[in-house]
Amino acid sequence: MNIEPLNNKSLYSYKEIFSRLKELFDNNRLPNKIIFSGEKGIGKSTFAYHLTNYIFSHSEKNKYDLENNCIDENNYSYSLILKNAHPNFFLISNDADKKNIQISKIREMINFTNKSSFNNLCKVILIDNIEFLNTSSVNALLKVIEEPNNNIFFFLIHNNKKQILETLKSRCIKYNLFLTNEEKEYVIKNLSFNEFYSNLNIDFKNIYCTPANIFTLNEIFKNNDIDENISIDDFLKLVINKSLYKKDANIRDNLSFFFELFFKKKFNFLYYNEKFYYFYKYFLKKLNDYRIYNLDLESILIEFNGKLLNE
Repeated sequence: MNIEPLNNKSLYSYKEIFSRLKELFDNNRLPNKIIFSGEKGIGKSTFAYHLTNYIFSHSEKNKYDLENNCIDENNYSYSLILKNAHPNFFLISNDADKKNIQISKIREMINFTNKSSFNNLCKVILIDNIEFLNTSSVNALLKVIEEPNNNIFFFLIHNNKKQILETLKSRCIKYNLFLTNEEKEYVIKNLSFNEFYSNLNIDFKNIYCTPANIFTLNEIFKNNDIDENISIDDFLKLVINKSLYKKDANIRDNLSFFFELFFKKKFNFLYYNEKFYYFYKYFLKKLNDYRIYNLDLESILIEFNGKLLNE
């Protein structure tokens, strides 16, 4: 099972907004600088890849299936993008081992925009996780998007829990993507891990869980032989006491998400509680600083365990 955005040939949500943007493109009115903003894992990149395929396949065989919102796997442009070989498509994303999107990637993209497009067709530049653009990268990007070629579309993907520079936001049209709980459950069911979701403890089933979160949980629970009905409190105790965060990168990369689930549960039961609100801000900042400044993760988790899980 793979839910990487590039491999998702079916779009199970956002049909209304997709239809709206499709009509704008058909009438030569699609904005050429768009930010798709929403929760991490909610389908923003998948949406952008589908819109890209609609644009590229417009004049090709095996066109985009508008009735079912599906990409035809035999479409020429789709196969080229899968191989990262499409002459009119450029992807920028953050590297796992880097704190920011490097300015060198923006410069490479600028060179791409200055070249003639293949067959005089439009170009699409997709920048994933724009919250990882640093000031230098944003300033370099602004130079090209302020007066872009009319034949170039910029699709920017933004995790709305992270701030982006106002100078970038003000130059783009922003679309906020959101799924209701019912829509999330529909997507999860169609992504083939519905049985896991049905058995999952209620602590992990709330408005903050996106389909990608559930997929990640499925992988973590399966790889570490964890029962789906475990509570968030007991899950965190297990992660800390058995040092699972040292063995499983998925757990390590999602600790902020697990901390948020823990505190949201406390807020649901206790409403406003000054102590938990303080610790909520305190520990999420600690985890953020750990990533930025390479702090000692073990000491943060031991402190969390002592002050909140074993109080």
